[in-house]
Amino acid sequence: MDLNYLLSRHQISLMRADNSACSSSRRSHQGLAAGYAARIRTIQAGKTGSSPVIGSLGAAFV
Repeated sequence: MDLNYLLSRHQISLMRADNSACSSSRRSHQGLAAGYAARIRTIQAGKTGSSPVIGSLGAAFV
């Protein structure tokens, strides 16, 4: 999954949690944000310093 998508969804979940009218909705959005944060950490931990997409594009134009 795209890192930018996950970052966006994380931010949206945090904003929705802050604007929630009830505690159950707030907890639900906070849970979603926590799940997105875990996936973001997993992706960031697996980074090797080069993106395969950028690498393949660069090779195509050489």
